[in-house]
Amino acid sequence: MMMRSCAVAGMFYPREPSHLEQLLGKFFSGTKAREAGNTFGIVSPHAGYIYSGQVAAQAFATLPRDFAGTFVVIGPSHRGYLTCVSEVPWETPLGVVDTDAEFVRALDIETDEFSHRDEHSIEVQVPFIKYRFPRARIAPVMMGQQDYAGALRLGEKILTAIRQTRRDVRIVASSDFSHYVPEQKARDDDLYAIEPLKTLDTREFYRRIEERRVTACGYGPITAMVTACAGLGAKAAELIRYATSGETTGDYREVVGYAGIAVI
Repeated sequence: MMMRSCAVAGMFYPREPSHLEQLLGKFFSGTKAREAGNTFGIVSPHAGYIYSGQVAAQAFATLPRDFAGTFVVIGPSHRGYLTCVSEVPWETPLGVVDTDAEFVRALDIETDEFSHRDEHSIEVQVPFIKYRFPRARIAPVMMGQQDYAGALRLGEKILTAIRQTRRDVRIVASSDFSHYVPEQKARDDDLYAIEPLKTLDTREFYRRIEERRVTACGYGPITAMVTACAGLGAKAAELIRYATSGETTGDYREVVGYAGIAVI
């Protein structure tokens, strides 16, 4: 049976299962579940776990522990491939995560397993899902062009697929924020761009990304996720945690920004 093999295990996160489990356990041990309300979707970073894993865990921790439905995981293409889905199961060092093939087909997006082969933006999220939500399945969506109209269309396609399949779905937008800029600039620009998301104002989010030339790699996936969540009844988003790579490396001259955001 065909499977999507780990491409970045041993680089972005540990390949050794017990080491990976230990690390994820540590990340989640300091997290608090949301007391009230329902998280429809999250923004989670996709850097190496030592840099952004804690932020990702805090975002995933806002979702119900017993969630056993389907995670739509939207990641940007870092190699210029077109928007496409994957239908095969995904390997992780902690075991295989099944793909919800019926839901993936309902998205009505081209399937292209080759384009998914080396892309890390979705893969980095999958061990978090396997560890925290062992019964959940995934619907991997890699986003190519990230124009605003395309992001809205993708959000609508997700909504249509949810209505068709009647699945219990949560949506993960995989994105880092500013890349390789001084810490203060990253923090100022990223928080400025994130602010309109708190009222689900994706048009203003795009405008601010453009205005400040924020080098966030997954602004399209974020907008698609927020659009779908708004259609499901979400009313707001909450910044759970913001951090930069400087906090790990001690180098504040050139950092990458990471945000964990819950759409509620």
